[in-house]
Amino acid sequence: SGEWLVARFLVDPQTRPSRTLKEMLKMSDYDLVLKNGLVVMGEAVVAADVGVMGGKIAGIAHHLHGTEEIDCQGHIVTPGAVDVHVHLQYPIGPLTTGDDFFTGTRAAALGGTTTIIDFVEARPQQPLLDALHERHMLAAERAVIDYGFHMTITPTDIPKLDQVPAVVAAGCPSFKHYMAYSFRLHDGELLQSFQAIRRAGGLPIVHAENWDVIQALVRQNLAAGRTEPRWHPRSRPALMEGEAAGRVINLAALAETPVYIFHVSCQAVVERIAAARAQGQPVYGETCPQYLLLDDSLFEQPGVAGALPICSPPLRPRSEQAHLWAALARGDLQVISTDHCPFWLADKAAALEDFSRIPGGVPSIESRFALAYTFGVGAGRLSLSQWVARCCTTPAQLMGLTHKGQIAVGYDADLVVFDPQWPVTLSTETLHENVDWTLYAGRQLTGWPRHTLSRGRWLVRDGAFVGRPGQGQFVCRHF
Repeated sequence: SGEWLVARFLVDPQTRPSRTLKEMLKMSDYDLVLKNGLVVMGEAVVAADVGVMGGKIAGIAHHLHGTEEIDCQGHIVTPGAVDVHVHLQYPIGPLTTGDDFFTGTRAAALGGTTTIIDFVEARPQQPLLDALHERHMLAAERAVIDYGFHMTITPTDIPKLDQVPAVVAAGCPSFKHYMAYSFRLHDGELLQSFQAIRRAGGLPIVHAENWDVIQALVRQNLAAGRTEPRWHPRSRPALMEGEAAGRVINLAALAETPVYIFHVSCQAVVERIAAARAQGQPVYGETCPQYLLLDDSLFEQPGVAGALPICSPPLRPRSEQAHLWAALARGDLQVISTDHCPFWLADKAAALEDFSRIPGGVPSIESRFALAYTFGVGAGRLSLSQWVARCCTTPAQLMGLTHKGQIAVGYDADLVVFDPQWPVTLSTETLHENVDWTLYAGRQLTGWPRHTLSRGRWLVRDGAFVGRPGQGQFVCRHF
């Protein structure tokens, strides 16, 4: 079946196809072969064919033959991208995010993402497992790619911490904590939750900001008549994001647990993560395209244009971007996710008289992978291997997606054929997210996914979506 290029083959016995690997390799044909591509496998980037059988990657070699063959000459073959931070069909106050589980996962697939992790939030008296089941049923009917969930821990969930082991056993081993908004946790509650999650073998995740300081600054600005969107970043300073991250890291050390910090926007957080990791503490962090590519000058635009970029943490001065890119290259930040949380333009415009009431969130579930390629690899900030590590492999590893995020025998055949020469100009016409605006309008990219497969099944062919609602599966995650 060809000359093997890779000696390290990883097979997860729990996810092995019904036909054994030995039996598959004796067969002359695979179900599908991606031929002649440049295949990214960890640090190795090699010219090879990738054979798919039974929904799994079954061979990586030269001269493979399949029932169906796709010529990938001049293209990059990567694992399906993994976005571990999205908000689809998600109620936030009186609003619901613009993308549902169909439109959001369709956009993700068109952008090369084959797995997402969304969120569950239980009602005050609702058992955590009931909330997980309810959210799962909502996604199961609509999702076109595979999905999992983080369980959110709010103040009303502190009495339910004895339910955490059951949630972990149900395949939801990561737990989100807010240090901002009305449902934030105080330090003692964070410690209690971290300890319970550590005992259950889970992973705490944190939105790190200082809510008391934010509230004080918001009140001061509004009282002085400073109501425009430009006062949003001035009410959520980078200094205090760093302070909050430092507290999280200290609490995690006290609880003897790893911790993952969402949407890092600034050097102040990077420095604290790097210092903790240098001491051997298992602290991880992600950043997002909006912090890598956009800056706080957007808030100065008049009218609703200045409201569109509102998200939390806010966009920072452009000088912060170099620190984030460097942290990704060094490994002090390990993941590029999106925090995809889209609202319609009218939703943003409805609260222009008070920046603190403008719904926060920006869309990028479709463009993340290609943005990271053009402005990461294309700009010399990341290598091909680092691009794949930050968008595919490391998020899968950190979040317990044990059979995703890598091109290796036995892994799910979640695969992307990426055309590095495909020119794309981003706009609401070229993107498929269910909102009527994008902060990346007019951005010119060189490189876009041409084909996307999930577990060996076609989602996107030649840039056209061919999947169907309900094709995605819930992924039971474990550490």
